[in-house]
Amino acid sequence: MDTQEYIASGILELYVAGLLTAEENLQIDRYAQEYPEIKAEILAIEDSILALSKAASPGLAEDSLSTIRKKTQNVIPITPVAEKRTNQNFFSYAGWAASVALAIGLFYLYQQNNILKETLEVTTTEKEELKTAVEVEKETTTKVNSILEQLRDQNVAVVALGGQAVAPESFAKVYWNTKEQKVVIDAQGLPEPPEGFTYQVWSLKLNPLTPTSLGLLDDFASNDTKLFELDNTNKSQAFGITLEPAGGSKSPTLEQLYTLGAVSS
Repeated sequence: MDTQEYIASGILELYVAGLLTAEENLQIDRYAQEYPEIKAEILAIEDSILALSKAASPGLAEDSLSTIRKKTQNVIPITPVAEKRTNQNFFSYAGWAASVALAIGLFYLYQQNNILKETLEVTTTEKEELKTAVEVEKETTTKVNSILEQLRDQNVAVVALGGQAVAPESFAKVYWNTKEQKVVIDAQGLPEPPEGFTYQVWSLKLNPLTPTSLGLLDDFASNDTKLFELDNTNKSQAFGITLEPAGGSKSPTLEQLYTLGAVSS
């Protein structure tokens, strides 16, 4: 713990003034027992306030009472008449002014302490967000590296899928690992699907035409790499990608066939 920074925060002045919560008071009590410099600072603040109170008090000299008695022994008593006294409460007013000034100072320190706490909370939140972002980035990098390792496998067949009538500019690639029975879809050439729709990948047998769904390219917008890994246990002769309602379809919507490509023999 940086005791000097803690002392400079102004929280000890609030502690002495009694402006903290019971929980904060207990915490400072523990710190005072653990760190001598904090305890010394608390005592110094208390001494300063006592000195300020004494300075604001008019006080009396030790021989004041006997002096007053000597000067009033032969004075004829008279009825006191009210008269204007301009300076009789000067020291009293000074004491009040000093107290008000102290209260204002402590309130300012209290506000600054709250601002410091809020700043620390924001900094902590930002650090947690950054930590989460780094962890997500590491996870994404690990996943991409795993996919790249699969693409480099000698058992991988590459199938190019060309754009169809509904979207001639679209394209995609299928990396089919026949040994692992998996496919990696590179969907970088597909436009982002409209809301409420998703892309669905199909394994096709051509004679007769028999489509089998391999899965959906969900979370398309949030997938920066546009690489999707799916299982494929079929003896595929071609692959196609269609646009389907969210959740997918039992059979492909041929009017929404975006890409299609045959496996080289």
